[in-house]
Parts: sequence; structure tokens; C-alpha cells
Amino acid sequence: MAQNGAMANGRRSAQRVVGPRRGRRAVVVGVLVIVGAVAAGCGASTPPAAAHRSHRSASPARTVTPSTAITQTTGNDANLIATLPGNEQGYAAPNGAATGVVPGSWQGAPSVLPVIAESPGWLEVRLAQRPNGSTAWIRSAGIPLTASPYRIVVDLATMHLSLYDDGNLVMNAPAGIGLNSTPTPTGDFFVAFLESPPSAGYGPFIMVTSAHSNVIADFENSGDAIIGIHGPLGADAAIGTTGAQVSNGCIRLHDADLAQLEVVPPGSPIQIID
Repeated sequence: MAQNGAMANGRRSAQRVVGPRRGRRAVVVGVLVIVGAVAAGCGASTPPAAAHRSHRSASPARTVTPSTAITQTTGNDANLIATLPGNEQGYAAPNGAATGVVPGSWQGAPSVLPVIAESPGWLEVRLAQRPNGSTAWIRSAGIPLTASPYRIVVDLATMHLSLYDDGNLVMNAPAGIGLNSTPTPTGDFFVAFLESPPSAGYGPFIMVTSAHSNVIADFENSGDAIIGIHGPLGADAAIGTTGAQVSNGCIRLHDADLAQLEVVPPGSPIQIID
């Protein structure tokens, strides 16, 4: 992606990122078009398709403690994560109306979802699909749970990305964010999976998030525009030490800073604020 970045829908065998194309698979990075793994709108020459990196599981495992009422889990240092073994029925509330199927995989990767509330026999999870902010209640029976100590915060006002480990700030780095015309969306999201980079400019990997562009609905006929976190696409100077508006919505980091995010497992929360 040249100077823009956003991502689009990605499947292991047919996804792509907004911006550059990578043959059949591209993750929208900038806006990622996951047709392989390319950042949407990030701008870059069409690279060869790449395979998903191995998905990491959050650890240590944690068992849900039955409660007598709905308990909010958002904001905890140990972020609870549910890994779906397959498709699950979604509900509007515990014992409420069915709202549709929560898929067991998304873009070819397992659905590893943050748990934001609990009730006896039930979990409320954040979803990766549109619209941004989507959630659903699922039955907790048979759902493996783990916990991640990591949390990512992207501050659009300061153009910096921060990484927290057990509530402690361990990294604060300048970031490339969306242009005024293609802004990075704000809200509560999460790490969906890591994708192999389509080219060296994306850095060691692309972190595919659950966020979608609010202004790009369908990047390069990919069917979506997913936001990714990746390398500078050869524009280190543009990011500099203060950050810059350089993408179609994706978040760009210097390679050394991006590498520090590799320990963050799928399902870990990402908060984008302005």
C-alpha cells in the first residue's frame, strides 16, 4: 500500500487487503482485503498469496466461574477469550431471542473472541464481522476459555500505539493512521489472527483486527475493508517519531515496534480512541 491503508475480507484461500492485491488472498491492511493477506488501501504492488501464520492460543487457560448475575468482564487485566469449536447459535441475551449463527471461523482462521460479559451458562462475545461493535450471547457449555494479559490501545489524537501487559505499559510507539478522508475507525475491537506479509514492506507479519472501515465498504471487490496493523510499507520516514496520517485506515508501525506485538494472542482486546 503506497500511502493508504485499510483491509478487506480475508479467507485462507480468497481474501485480500484494501490497497494492494496479492493474487487470491489478501487481508485488508489499511483497509485489509484478505484475499491472501494485503492491507486495504495501504498501497503496494500485487504480491503473491501468503498463508496464514500459525495461530497462537491465549494462555494460561482459565475456567469460567459460575455467577448468579451478568458480570461485565471488560477492563480486566486478564482478558477472557473464547475459542469456538464450531458454529454457535447467537442470542440477544441469555435465554433471549436467537439472532443468528456465530461462525466457528472467520477469514479462514478459528473464531477466537473476547468475552465481555458472563451469566450462568452464557458468555457475551465480541464479533469480528460487520457492523463494528457487534456482539452476541452464546451458551458457554463446551467453549474452551483462556485469558490474555495483553491489551492494545491506539490513540488517534497522539498517533501512537500502546501495548499493555497485565495493565503495565510495555510499549508506546508512533503509528501511521488513516487520512481524514479514510479515517481509522474508533471503538472496541480485538486481534483476529496474524497473517504472513505479502511483501517485506508490511513487516514481519500483519495483525488482522476485527475492525472495519466506516467509509470503505468494499475495497477492490473484496467484499469488505478490514483494518490491519502492519509495517510502514517503506514509509518509515512518514511515520517518524511522532506518527502520521498516511493510510486508508490501517495502522502502520516501524518494523521493530510491530515485532513486539507478535506475543499478543488472537482474542486480545484493541481499543482505538480519538
